[in-house]
Amino acid sequence: MPRQPTMADIARQAGVSRVTVSYALNGRPGVSEQMRERILGIARDLGFNPNTSAQALQGTVARPVGMTLRRPASDAHTVEVFRRELISGIQTELSARDLGLALQYVGDAAEETAVYRRWHAERRVGGVLVCDLESDDPRIGPLAALGLPAVVVGGPVPGGALTGIWNDDEAAVDAAVRHLAGLGHRRITRVSGPAGMLHTAVRDAAFTAACRRAGAAAAIVGADYTAHTGGLVTRRILSSPNRPTAVVYDNDVMAVAGLAVAREMGVRVPADLSLVAFDDSPLCQAVRPALTVLRRDIVAYGAHAVRLLFEVIGGRPPAAVLDHTATLVVRDSSGPAPQPA
Repeated sequence: MPRQPTMADIARQAGVSRVTVSYALNGRPGVSEQMRERILGIARDLGFNPNTSAQALQGTVARPVGMTLRRPASDAHTVEVFRRELISGIQTELSARDLGLALQYVGDAAEETAVYRRWHAERRVGGVLVCDLESDDPRIGPLAALGLPAVVVGGPVPGGALTGIWNDDEAAVDAAVRHLAGLGHRRITRVSGPAGMLHTAVRDAAFTAACRRAGAAAAIVGADYTAHTGGLVTRRILSSPNRPTAVVYDNDVMAVAGLAVAREMGVRVPADLSLVAFDDSPLCQAVRPALTVLRRDIVAYGAHAVRLLFEVIGGRPPAAVLDHTATLVVRDSSGPAPQPA
């Protein structure tokens, strides 16, 4: 199937920005009548069919926003707090616009890209929100070439081909390490997220650099965000002869599992071991001791991503948009480092 012409194609031929093309196609002010007629003529010549999501901005057509989750549908109950609250924020913002969310589970990047192509060809969605940005992401090139409006939740997107909304993970990780170092911890382990994810690489590098600045020995153990793996790696960490005095987990699910394993092994938190979790959840507050966390307003983050997507639909060029930085919330799971016997 030949590629559908996009606003970017019209802008390139007209020698103007995508914003100007959007204004002209949607009858908005800010474009001279001469330029408007020229852009409309180019659109007709190219066989441009206005994207239904652009029309949705004007309230004439309502198409959902598309989003995929890369996991089996049967694993939906294991979704961590980040994904649950992100979807909540997305749906809240879409509901205010009388739009829905088309959510589909996929197995890998190739299947996900095929879904985007099908959605675009069938005009099923007005735009998509892309999650789990990889360091060398195979989805970005095909998605940018497709011309389907997209916002990547996470970034910045390497090469700037698509708009990305992101948090300052470096500053957040640094805050956690400084907190622990200030309590005297000099052996700190990070239980990281899935390998290959851009944010995993960013947080790993930030953790190593922060520990170096603090004079602490850093260790990183890879995991996958699940409670099962979080528990397994915690047991391995705490069984080592020179175990750390503090562990920073990359999500709430692994941290709660790690706390349970520490209790089972007779390791006292925080007297023997301090724990910090990335992202807060009701469970982090309900367990005892309550977990120290790096908290983000993930619901607001999801809503911001939707608003940004509609700006992209309206012609905003690709950009890296910084949202906010997670803040450290100190609870009972972090305390002074244990003194050598």
